[in-house]
Amino acid sequence: MQIKAFLPASLIEYPGHIADVVYVGECNFRCPFCYNVDLVLRPERLADITSQRVLDRLAGRRGFVDGLAVTGGEPTIQPGLLHFLEQVRQLGLAVKLDTNGYLPQVLHECLQRNLVDYVAMDIKSSFARYEQAAGVPVELKRLQQTIALLMQGEVDYEFRTTVVPGLVELQDVEAIAAVIAGARRYYLQCFRPGETVGWGRDGPASAPSAELLQEMAERAAPHVQDVAIRGLEWEGDQLALTP
Repeated sequence: MQIKAFLPASLIEYPGHIADVVYVGECNFRCPFCYNVDLVLRPERLADITSQRVLDRLAGRRGFVDGLAVTGGEPTIQPGLLHFLEQVRQLGLAVKLDTNGYLPQVLHECLQRNLVDYVAMDIKSSFARYEQAAGVPVELKRLQQTIALLMQGEVDYEFRTTVVPGLVELQDVEAIAAVIAGARRYYLQCFRPGETVGWGRDGPASAPSAELLQEMAERAAPHVQDVAIRGLEWEGDQLALTP
């Protein structure tokens, strides 16, 4: 495992859990709006944290945290992922896995071996413009397989889309909602301008408006069981972007 960072005791990374978070380096996508620039483009510049060091730290924190979130980067491209998750399991911790869903065979193995309790899959945009949002050529069949694995399986999950104006519009969210019709959860996440993988420090996209996000959520709601927006808060009777 190419672990590059450890975040202790997050209250937001794993719903319903106090969880530590590990970040792995490298990714098989090049989403232009991704803010994990060093993890994706320059992982060799970040010092490695050995799996054993992480496991030792987790062992000492049992009783304070009850879960571990594994994110990145893209965890499923890590050759040591399954072995690492097995060792985390032996500590009695619940596991959340973040993934772009492009390696369904790895996720299938995780599910078969009962190595994860919760999976968060990013759906970058509608299939019609997926390559533009992912920044690389994409075989859509792989994504469809991962979606099916989650929706037909027993492990808890969520789908989520970062709303990036120019890459994710209202019609894209409608198309995504149709693809995941019947899903348990779908979250719309606010894009935040800043340094990104594909655009550097001066990207062309701004944050989406609260009104657009609300309309997207309303359009998606008839298709999925639970729809929510992340990155917004109420100010009086208005939705506003959180800082």
